[in-house]
Amino acid sequence: MKLNSELLETNAGVLLVATMLAISVGGLVEIAPLFLIKNTVEDIPGVRPYTPLESRGRDIYVREGCYTCHSQMIRPFRDEQLRYGHYSLAAESKYDHPFQWGSKRTGPDLARVGGKYSNEWHVQHLIQPTSVVPESVMPNYPWLSATPLDYSDVADRLRALRTVGVPYSASEAEYQANVKQFGPEVAETLRIDKAQENLVAQAQAGNFDGDRAFVSEADALIAYLQVLGTMVDFSKLKPEDLVKYR
Repeated sequence: MKLNSELLETNAGVLLVATMLAISVGGLVEIAPLFLIKNTVEDIPGVRPYTPLESRGRDIYVREGCYTCHSQMIRPFRDEQLRYGHYSLAAESKYDHPFQWGSKRTGPDLARVGGKYSNEWHVQHLIQPTSVVPESVMPNYPWLSATPLDYSDVADRLRALRTVGVPYSASEAEYQANVKQFGPEVAETLRIDKAQENLVAQAQAGNFDGDRAFVSEADALIAYLQVLGTMVDFSKLKPEDLVKYR
């Protein structure tokens, strides 16, 4: 039967109804199957919530608009994997609110930047990017190393993330659940009642900005950058472990 499109082209009401019907059917086909499978995100060992210091670093990353030039999503294409590493997994962003995937790449993708450069490199790169990457168009961020990190409300920030499902612990039962899931060392960093203490301890131990006596915004941002892409050990994963989630 020949489809007569004149009715759709000349009647806005009919076109609107037809469009909504097409969207509804398409959405149903895409969304309904998700309710019939046990899990839509890979169950990958090693993925954990950010520590208080890393979480504040992420806040600074968003505040400074880093996401407008850097994506955190490696596509499953050969050229991307040769340049950046293994393609991104949904599980790696399960504790990101909001996630930092994106498609804008004025600068390189940062999904696996953790451990690629030294802390000293990151400090210099923030102060004057062209000093380490001559062709860079990234602006200077010299104030981050000189600005003290405000972590007075870090516990409240973790509580806010807890309300959307990030398992920071506010009780002994939640702490013990984290011990079982992540191990005692990680579970200790997820305690809301010790958020400030843990933040300072990590900043001093990591010495991210080169000054142990001063907790700066650069400490937090570099701590965040250095953890990106490091939680999953791909050498221990087999293709069959991931293919069922595609």
